[in-house]
Amino acid sequence: MARWIDISTSKHQLKLFDGNRLVKTYPIAVGKILSPTPSGIYKIINKQRNPGGPFGVLWMGLSKPHYGIHGTNNPASIGKNVSHGCIRMFNHDVLELSSKVSIGTSVVIHK
Repeated sequence: MARWIDISTSKHQLKLFDGNRLVKTYPIAVGKILSPTPSGIYKIINKQRNPGGPFGVLWMGLSKPHYGIHGTNNPASIGKNVSHGCIRMFNHDVLELSSKVSIGTSVVIHK
């Protein structure tokens, strides 16, 4: 079965699935009211280590331009609605997730 990611913006959770089997659940931060995280189905299109700035240790770009799943230089923000629409994770979590998914992995984002 293919691995895929389910993101609930209302629960601040990112779940990694292998087919129908839940592999792991991670806490996340999502977009604020003025810049919400977009709902939809996307794919991971690239990965970049140490992108700099507020993106922590890793960036995984989504097929929706300018949006991605990334680490953070502000771990206190996890669990909140604070980003410009991206999905923020603890740095150790985004590194773990990145090692378990490949370019082309589907990402489903919903409330």
